[in-house]
Amino acid sequence: MDKPYSDGITAIFEVVHRLRAPDGCPWDREQTHESLRPYLLEETYELLEAIDSKDDAKIMEELGDLLLQVAMHAEIAAEEGRFDAGKVSEAVAAKMVKRHPHVFGDVSVANADEVLRNWEHQKMHEARQAGSKESVVDRVPATMPALAWALGLQKRAARVGFDFASPLGAAESIAEEARDLAGVTDRERAFEEVGDVLFAIVSLARSLKVNPEDALRVAGQRFRRRFAAAEAGLRSEGKTFRDIDEAEKLRLWEEAGIEKKTI
Repeated sequence: MDKPYSDGITAIFEVVHRLRAPDGCPWDREQTHESLRPYLLEETYELLEAIDSKDDAKIMEELGDLLLQVAMHAEIAAEEGRFDAGKVSEAVAAKMVKRHPHVFGDVSVANADEVLRNWEHQKMHEARQAGSKESVVDRVPATMPALAWALGLQKRAARVGFDFASPLGAAESIAEEARDLAGVTDRERAFEEVGDVLFAIVSLARSLKVNPEDALRVAGQRFRRRFAAAEAGLRSEGKTFRDIDEAEKLRLWEEAGIEKKTI
């Protein structure tokens, strides 16, 4: 049977149009912007995991799944006469051209940091022209994971000049917040101070050009592998962590770390 779509970028949009047709798939026809929200988030995380794996085939597959979500949302809007996939593409292309005058115009920039500052100033200018009074940090979606959201807030603030002068300043902020946390006895205050420490750590990570969300994810993966190795050793002896003392736990943990480094 001939494939029911054209080659190239339009393929998935043609398939989605057919799936949403009156004689298409009942499940696909029932979907709305709201019902697709969890799938959009899930596919984004799966793409991030594929990127971490550095597996090109997996990355391509997950990019396709994410593009499917774009196609579904665009098709739903087209059915309601609001906009279509073509308008989506044209709008973002026009925005990128407008915000890259150093590529499509005669503006000169020294480096990537200057590109970001110009980008932020251009967005502020557009917002003022539209009569908006929102802060630059208001444009960071609060639905993001907390670490990513904190990073986004700090990046936006830094682009308009609100930032530590150096990583040392950010590190000193962590020390100060940690001292405040160490002296807390009230649970409600501890909740607030823990948040301040985490926010300060994000600031230092940003100063060092490290993405804290990615760094924590990789640290979690290291912990998972190391814990599983130690746990497997205990299981082979018919034991669990509850059956051994602190010194034995430390020994197993150190051994698991050494084994991981030699792999």
